[in-house]
Amino acid sequence: MATLFRDQSSETLREHIERGTLLILPIGTTEEHGAHLPVDTDARIAEAYGAALGEALEPDVPALVMDTIRYGYSMKIMTRWPGTIVVRSRVFMDYVFDICRSALEMGFGKLAVLDCHGHHSGPLSTVNRELCDACDTAIAILSPAKLSAQAFNEVRRSGQGGSIHGGEWETSLLLHISPEVVDMDRAVAEPMQYHSDFIAGDNFMGSQRVTWSTWYLQEGESGIYGDPTVASADTGEVIMRAAVEEGARFLKEYCGRA
Repeated sequence: MATLFRDQSSETLREHIERGTLLILPIGTTEEHGAHLPVDTDARIAEAYGAALGEALEPDVPALVMDTIRYGYSMKIMTRWPGTIVVRSRVFMDYVFDICRSALEMGFGKLAVLDCHGHHSGPLSTVNRELCDACDTAIAILSPAKLSAQAFNEVRRSGQGGSIHGGEWETSLLLHISPEVVDMDRAVAEPMQYHSDFIAGDNFMGSQRVTWSTWYLQEGESGIYGDPTVASADTGEVIMRAAVEEGARFLKEYCGRA
């Protein structure tokens, strides 16, 4: 079981600082994911990923997993469907900045942020640079989607545009980590139809050549973009294993334990 930041006393935290313990901060959000997935899908993935990473790193790298941030920034267009909580981008960025700065000024020298929501990649990148300016320390940002991309593409059943939002990737992960909250009877396929070779692949993996919001490329009917009907727990296991193995391999290097 991963060791949690919240379970520590002030004195045990001092000991962790002296040991050079890594902090892991999972970040998701709360937003609609169609009729078949819960609104905490991103946060649920972030929490599970953080716990799995913490366990995978021990004993080579001592790690503490912080509580998952469960609310963040989503575009207004997503509020067409109930369940989307929107924290203004600058408010979200300042909130994450203050948490990270507090940890760094406390004495922790290594901090890994888990980016488990597509709309957060830009804001978190900016926060990272602002923390460098403020603390002369560089945090690391890891995305399980990007770290698992190769492994997922080897086993996926959906085609291009099948795993953007509420599609095969997220649904498979939820079937693996929390099958009781997935209602596959209500899953529908609504893959993104790309009309330009400048926008190729599934943009949750950051593979497009230009930035153009998915939500304005194609009119959404169900609140998802993708094909969850072909998702499976087995695929979710492949995704999580790859994200954990690749993430742990990087974090050992980041912490000088490679």
